[in-house]
Amino acid sequence: MKVFQTIVQIREKVQSFRAQGRTIGFVPTMGALHQGHLALVQSSKQNCDITIASIFVNPTQFNNPEDLENYPRTSSSDIEKLEGVSCDFLFMPSKEEMYPHENSIKIQLGSIANQLEGKFRPGHFDGVGVVVSKLFNIVQPDQAFFGQKDLQQFFIIKKLIDEVNFPITLNMVPTVREANGLAMSSRNLRLNSDQTEDASLIYKSLLKAQKMLLSHTPILEVKAKIEELFSTQRCLELEYFEVINTDNFESVNDVVEKEKIAMCIAAEIGRVRLIDNLMLIS
Repeated sequence: MKVFQTIVQIREKVQSFRAQGRTIGFVPTMGALHQGHLALVQSSKQNCDITIASIFVNPTQFNNPEDLENYPRTSSSDIEKLEGVSCDFLFMPSKEEMYPHENSIKIQLGSIANQLEGKFRPGHFDGVGVVVSKLFNIVQPDQAFFGQKDLQQFFIIKKLIDEVNFPITLNMVPTVREANGLAMSSRNLRLNSDQTEDASLIYKSLLKAQKMLLSHTPILEVKAKIEELFSTQRCLELEYFEVINTDNFESVNDVVEKEKIAMCIAAEIGRVRLIDNLMLIS
């Protein structure tokens, strides 16, 4: 696997593939790779001739400086993992390469970016929108692959592609989970074994909520039950649990369009913030 660190290098390589008529799949990441990321690479390889991954810890999407400082950086093992699934190329730019000047560009992503994660992490999706736009412009892929675990991010990027007219097909890859159901996340590296086990309640709560909703339990009653489950946990604090429509990520009061309904959750354990979701119709 060839590693590129400059925009000029990766663009030259992409142009050579374009001249050959080869399709390019792109998997943008922030590193600290796990099996969920590798599933994205594998999906790209199944659908495209060439797969390019990127690793860049984007500072503009962190609203908490401590979160940025503590974000795991494991570039050596990341490269080994990508090579293990036969990723073709890795783009690993520096902050100076991506932001040579003070970043003054803002992308307004509409009300969807102000719900859930946008409400609890102000400015987060503004930073995501900018860096994803830059990466799409640099790599110019035919297809891009993102995980369902970051469901709101996926639909925001879908909106970005539609609004800006990027000629890119967006693919959602199912969430990969630990044996206990916890969604794989780079942040899981900061959990000890007890915390990892306690955090399994997040997914168990989603399954409970799904079962209740499909049994026509009122949403307010479902939310009360989830809050009750978390109230018994000493170390796991519920930040939000919402039942939303994926068209706009606004909370719903009843289940009408079942195929568009998702349950989204965020919780914190040991100063580590975890998110997860489940579509009502999986």
